[in-house]
Order: sequence, then structure tokens, then C-alpha cells
Amino acid sequence: MTDDDTIATFIRDTARALILPRFCALESGDIREKKPGDLVTIADIEAERELTRLLGSVAPGALVLGEESVHEEPGRLGLLAGDAPVWIIDPIDGTGNFAKGAPGFAVIVALARHGAVEAGWIYSPLEDVMISARRGKGAWRGARQLALMRPAQDELLIGSAYGRAQSGVRAAEALKRSGRVGDIQNHGCSGLEYMALALGETHFSLHSRSLPWDHAAGMLIVGEAGGCCAFLDGSTYDARIPDRPLLAAVSAAGWQTVRDVVTAPA
Repeated sequence: MTDDDTIATFIRDTARALILPRFCALESGDIREKKPGDLVTIADIEAERELTRLLGSVAPGALVLGEESVHEEPGRLGLLAGDAPVWIIDPIDGTGNFAKGAPGFAVIVALARHGAVEAGWIYSPLEDVMISARRGKGAWRGARQLALMRPAQDELLIGSAYGRAQSGVRAAEALKRSGRVGDIQNHGCSGLEYMALALGETHFSLHSRSLPWDHAAGMLIVGEAGGCCAFLDGSTYDARIPDRPLLAAVSAAGWQTVRDVVTAPA
């Protein structure tokens, strides 16, 4: 088993060497569109390359899957369907924020096998905050184990929400109209949204797509902290499925509340 502190060091050192020096210092040629509205920067590419090298050196037999490598070669997603363990990398989650010189980005790394996430790390370089989890071993911020507190019965929920409700309106709008949600806080960075949930700052995080580099680590971390995490249809999260709505919440009751609102017919 790979030492978790070693992986955390890889992530932190890569962010300090290749990501933070580029923050607010990107030139026009350092940013391009992969498709309309979907940006990649030189920092994404360099950080993924370095993390791929480092992770590939510590776990013989494990494969490495990065967001940018999948953009170049979509068939690489099939690596998750094999028998080998797979490192999953999002070198900069929240590239849109990073490219604008705005806060709101993270580095995400997960280790999965047969669709089950075995370990996960989320790192906020600007705040130097790392959270992590190992399946069956709990979720941690450094030496402090994370344990989610259940909201009071009459407490308004706070969280992030993307996509559309079954009624056709935006999920965020449907939730705010429900009377059970006090605020929607979308940061354009799923890693930081899972971090806020795991640290007890929010109550739920709803996403319309389940791309593994965005969600594998966060779903494990929140679950290991005592939260409720699953695809929106109630099925168990599987990192091999990239395009299904998913929901993480501080409790089963909160999970059901959000699901009931967004799946209610018009």
C-alpha cells in the first residue's frame, strides 16, 4: 500500500513548483480552449505530467489517468474498466477560475480499482489545506479525523448544485424555491465544494456529471467522514461511470431532501 503522506507530498510539491508560480502570471499563449468554455493552461499540462511521473513511480502495476490525457485520447477512460488499480488526476480543478487569476481551484488525486475508490486527496494550494481518505480508514485533515455533524431538523441547507431539476428549471433555482435550502454556493470547483462539505461548512453537493477526476476523491472523502454519497438515482457511486448525476450530503436525510426537490416533476 502506498504511503498516503508520500502522495500528499507529491501533490503539495507539484502545486508549489508548477501551479502557484503561474497563478496570476499566465500569458495569452499559456491558455487555450479544449472546447467552448472549457479551458486548459500550461500549468494544468505541466502539473499532470509531473504527477503522472511521480505516481507512476510508487505503485508498480498501477495505471495513471489524467483529465488532460483523456482529452487528448478519450479511449483512456477505458483504463478504469480493467483489473489494474488506476490513479486519477485532476491537475487543476477549477481551471476557469485559475485562468482568470481568481481563487477557487484545487488539485485532486484518487486511486480506484474496479470502480471502487480506494483513496483520495484534495488540496487547496492557496490555503495550503489538504484533506484525504482511505477506504475504511476515515477522512482526515492532517492529524485530525473528520466527522460530519448532522444539521438540526429545521436548519436550512447550504450547498452547491449544478445541472437541471426534473421540472426543467436549474437545480439551484428549484432548491432555493423549496424552502429547505438557504443558499447555493457554486464555486466552479468541485474539489473545493467537497472540501467545504467534508469540513462541515456546507451540507450537500449536487453535480450533473460524474467525471472521475472531478468526483472520485470527493465522494470517498465525504463518505468516510460519515456523509451519504451516491448517484442521484440511488445507486452506488462507481468511478467507471462518467456521465450520471451524483449527490453527496452530510446525512441521509439531507441527501433525500435534495433528491426529492430536484427529481420532483413539473
